Amino acid sequence: MSDETPTTAAPAAKPTAVELVKTASNYLAGDIAKELDDEAPGFGKPSIQLLKNHGTYQQDDREQRKAKEGAKSSREISFMIRTCVPGGKLTAAQLLAAIDLGDEVGNGTIRLTTRQAIQHHGVVKGDLKPFMQRVHDIQMTTLAACGDVERNIMCCPAPIHNHPVRAEMQATLDKLAKHLAPRTRAYYEIWLTDPDTGEKTLAGGTSGDKDVEPIYGPTYLPRKFKTAFALPEDNCTDIYANDLGFLVVHEGGKILGYNVLAGGGMGVTPSAAKTFPALAKRLGFVPPEDVLAIAEAIVKVQRDYGNRTDRKTARLKYTIHNMGLDAFRTKVEEYFGKPLAPCHPADVHGFDDHIGWFEQGDGKYFYGLNVENGRIHDRVVSEQGGGFRLKTALRRILHDIKPGARITAHQSLLFTDLTITDRERIVKILHDHGVKTSEEISTLRRWSMACVALPTCGLAVAESERVLPGLIDSLEPEVAKLGLSHDAFTVRMTGCPNACARPYNSDIGIVGRTLGKYTLFLGGRLLGDRLNTQYKDVVPFEHLSREITAVLACYKAERHAGETLGDFCHRKGVDAVRTWADEWLAGARGA
Repeated sequence: MSDETPTTAAPAAKPTAVELVKTASNYLAGDIAKELDDEAPGFGKPSIQLLKNHGTYQQDDREQRKAKEGAKSSREISFMIRTCVPGGKLTAAQLLAAIDLGDEVGNGTIRLTTRQAIQHHGVVKGDLKPFMQRVHDIQMTTLAACGDVERNIMCCPAPIHNHPVRAEMQATLDKLAKHLAPRTRAYYEIWLTDPDTGEKTLAGGTSGDKDVEPIYGPTYLPRKFKTAFALPEDNCTDIYANDLGFLVVHEGGKILGYNVLAGGGMGVTPSAAKTFPALAKRLGFVPPEDVLAIAEAIVKVQRDYGNRTDRKTARLKYTIHNMGLDAFRTKVEEYFGKPLAPCHPADVHGFDDHIGWFEQGDGKYFYGLNVENGRIHDRVVSEQGGGFRLKTALRRILHDIKPGARITAHQSLLFTDLTITDRERIVKILHDHGVKTSEEISTLRRWSMACVALPTCGLAVAESERVLPGLIDSLEPEVAKLGLSHDAFTVRMTGCPNACARPYNSDIGIVGRTLGKYTLFLGGRLLGDRLNTQYKDVVPFEHLSREITAVLACYKAERHAGETLGDFCHRKGVDAVRTWADEWLAGARGA
């Protein structure tokens, strides 16, 4: 069949409400412009869905809801805005401008995400358009940072210049990001046109104009779509957790091609047994010149065969599950126009979070600064300005030293193009503002991360970002007692099963189950190429520290030489770990 006329797998089934909204939106325009100018604090339901494709979610702070006498609680509506940063690569000026935006139109913070993007919270409706215009002024965009489109594409951010493969990988990513970006004019005309002087044109085009979105079509994708690039020796982007992955195959400083992976995704709905986390499957191999074409083919297959009648099962992983991998590959080859070569034997075998000091290979250095859970803020504890002032410290570094900046997939920050004399300057600035260097934090904290969760995320059922630091505080002395302070294992926490912090392939996954209670998972690993297994369900937050400590005690007592925590739990099995840990806990309570 031709891929020029999008179809669905079940055309007779009723499409979801979101599909109807996209169909009637005239390429994501809808009534956003009209509602932007009204007096209401928020948008109607159709516009809320469309706005995601423009990079913003309508939210409210649940802790700020107010109840009037004899009435239901009212919502204080605000917006989360996400800015795309392909490969996490920024200039000092861009990051400074983002921090300024957080102060001037947000809630005084910004957040580095697990997809190397930037999030602003607490933006009110009247500031949306000025915000988008200022993002455009610094040559960035929020378009497609969210929604049923290709999201921010990831790759290793480390600027290692004597490794030309990395620069070529980033350049390929940049081309792919442009190629898969939505082409509707709605974004530019709603947010970037002066309403008094701008030329008035039809936002997206006409509904019958196939040239507006030659890749997506008028209804875009059935669900979000995530892509990442990685190196076999450095899977810092968690490539197997993505809908589409490109694993670099290289020899002697030259990229031979890419192993193409498809069908990864973390989110699940606990009440729906038909949903599940999945790792991407190895699909085939392409030479470097075919990256854009194979990506477009896979996106179009998902466009045409993804489930548009049930958003719970609309991701690419379910399309592959329902079609079968071989049938899916055959359909991709049809759209691609030629057969896919078998995958090269290369696979992931290393992982580096790039935290600390490194030579770039060009006489300069880069420094990886751990940013706990990605939150950039100041926490002043006295009138004299003491306390933790990360935001102010970053401003000083970016303004005075003007390094390059890169966001990692672990929510942290790289300062690039530094000289040897910059090292002492950076350490002093951090210490002067109450910020520990990466060398001064524990290995446990370094490898932990959390999603935003409460109070603003509408999907969250439990805390995450606000409580994980305290959990780490309680675990650090226990880890030290066990002699495991230098063991690297991932601890990832989310406030709901949608899994933005990728908990289902981590060594220890902590997933919000209901308010104050969590599901514990064990047995993934740093490499990100193995799913973990449910260990205990409905665990109260106050019990998490002792439950995890018991698991670590089991690991210390029975691990093999050189065995990681995840590999140990996988080998021993969660049932055996649970039996051992419960006996250990009973003994500890008896003592």
